[in-house]
Amino acid sequence: MPRALRALPAWLAHPFRWQRLPVPWAAVARGALCAGPLLGVGIATGHPEIGVPAGLGSMLAGVNDRPGTRRTGIVHIGLPALASAFGMLLGALLRSADAGWWILAALFAVGFVSGAGSVAGPVRSTAGMQMLATTILGAGMPLPGAPWEKALYVLAGCLWLLLLRLVLRSPRPAGGPLSGERAAVATVFDALADALAAAGGPGAEPARRRLTAALDRADEALRLRRLTSRLLRRPARTEELLLAERFVAATALCEASVALLWEARPLPERVTRSPRQFAEALRTGRPPGRLSAPESSSAARGAFDRALLDAVVAFARSAPQPQSAPPERDGPGWPSLARRALGAVSRRTRPGRSLLGPAGRDYGLRVALCITASAAVALLLRADHWYWLPVTATFLVKPDLGPLFSRTVNRFAGTVAGVLVFAGAGLLLTGTGTWWPALVAGAGGALLPFATRHFALQTVAITLMVLSFVHVGGDPQAAAERIVDTSIACGIVLVVGHLPHLADSRRRVGQRVTAALRATERFLRHVLTSEPGRDPAERLALRRAAYRALGEARATAETAAAELLADRGRTPDWLTTVTAAERIVDAATACAVRLDHGARRPSPDEAERLCQALSATADALEDPHARGSGTPGPELRPDPDCATLTDVAAELERLRGYAGTT
Repeated sequence: MPRALRALPAWLAHPFRWQRLPVPWAAVARGALCAGPLLGVGIATGHPEIGVPAGLGSMLAGVNDRPGTRRTGIVHIGLPALASAFGMLLGALLRSADAGWWILAALFAVGFVSGAGSVAGPVRSTAGMQMLATTILGAGMPLPGAPWEKALYVLAGCLWLLLLRLVLRSPRPAGGPLSGERAAVATVFDALADALAAAGGPGAEPARRRLTAALDRADEALRLRRLTSRLLRRPARTEELLLAERFVAATALCEASVALLWEARPLPERVTRSPRQFAEALRTGRPPGRLSAPESSSAARGAFDRALLDAVVAFARSAPQPQSAPPERDGPGWPSLARRALGAVSRRTRPGRSLLGPAGRDYGLRVALCITASAAVALLLRADHWYWLPVTATFLVKPDLGPLFSRTVNRFAGTVAGVLVFAGAGLLLTGTGTWWPALVAGAGGALLPFATRHFALQTVAITLMVLSFVHVGGDPQAAAERIVDTSIACGIVLVVGHLPHLADSRRRVGQRVTAALRATERFLRHVLTSEPGRDPAERLALRRAAYRALGEARATAETAAAELLADRGRTPDWLTTVTAAERIVDAATACAVRLDHGARRPSPDEAERLCQALSATADALEDPHARGSGTPGPELRPDPDCATLTDVAAELERLRGYAGTT
């Protein structure tokens, strides 16, 4: 970020933040071929009532067309596609029933469900947002056709983009099959090399966070691969099993690397180069070559060298290790497949993601009130074309998508720019016929993958496409009105979204931070109480779960810190609290490595005292009203015989101070 922006308050600097990402040329090609051609076919055949909803569905799917494997693309595009089609069906039914002002009650209910879904993860949150948007468009846009036909056209447009996603892909690397999954695991090794290179410097902790994010993406890709095999009752191929073993080796290598990062000493280049050799081996299929020589200068370095040797063995193996698989209870056939699919979808929600928890209720109420207020004002001002106000509010008010003030400013700027570009294109291309909106929609679709760098640029692309749909749908004079409607919607969202109860960061952020502290406590307890020689698989899983929960808490805390009316001074310092918890996990990881190398294990009383201190901090954050009446947390004393236990105790003491629970 430029130095001038760093001096600004967080809420004022956030609208100027720009993400630096590579250009996804394959996604740009898919975007150019999605909404524009579908709208053009509708114009050419004289059936705009087909081209408009199909183009709309393709545009919504294009918003979700992000880098990843084919299977992650199917999930990230497919689930919101089904939600979009359902929303269009519901909205079209409301329109055909001539609901009138009763539509406000329906939008309140759909808005509450959409807002509550914000806590359930990014895919389900996007699905809820697009369901709400298509419900409003289906109820407000004057398109002919039966409700089920409109829903089918929207779904067909989404599936068209998904088909392009499966066909128009980057060239497969020389490594052979599983290209997307191989690339995801290779990215883990690259991120590991970057983290090792940053050891001992100020960039070590951010590099460790990027490594954790890369591990999460690779784990998601491999889990979806395994889920597909189970649903289809297809035995895993040799390449899949070998790749899974190499990912396990990468996970173990990452644990040892976290211990090296905790020592905060710069590492020689030959050490940081070794993970890149594994990444290159995954991409090309060639052996990794000569690696750094072992050097047992510390317990962390010894663990790293042993994990490096295990990774070499995993990469040299041409056949997977034999594994025992549990017998399948279900017989073959589609009923069995349906039961397994239902079980995969209905897994228990992780802590902090309950739709009916405090954060879910607040999120749902915030979205529902904003949407209902926007729709009511729109019906009073412009009953024939009322849908733009609540649709604008839909893309602004979702609390998990970013700070409200930042998104509002960028939405208004992007809408104005998009309207001006669309008007200019109309002046230049009107004399060429009626096909020019399809060309503009195609240009907007091509811009959409690149526009993920900044919300204002994304708004420009979406505005170009939506105005093209509205123009073809029979409202050619809509462009100028959209600026006024957007201004009103932005004002409503700023007022309603910052109401005291709805802007309470303790309810929104505290739940995620508390869940992260619970996950941290489970990992710490396992490290301090597990028996020597125990299989490290459970420990690795608990560490990954703690880092994942902390990453979600950090994202929520960063959003809350950049809000216009952040609760500064009246709530705990959430970001500092999360950072302290991350350092506890780092210190506990280093402690686990030392214990594996024969360090003195803590007594049960020592372990319980540390875990109770962390649990008491989570309890106090979860129920601040009981903080004063509760008993104080246990006293934390340094352990002169174990440096890492002393580090854990010191970080716990800092955490209690940051959270205000001492």
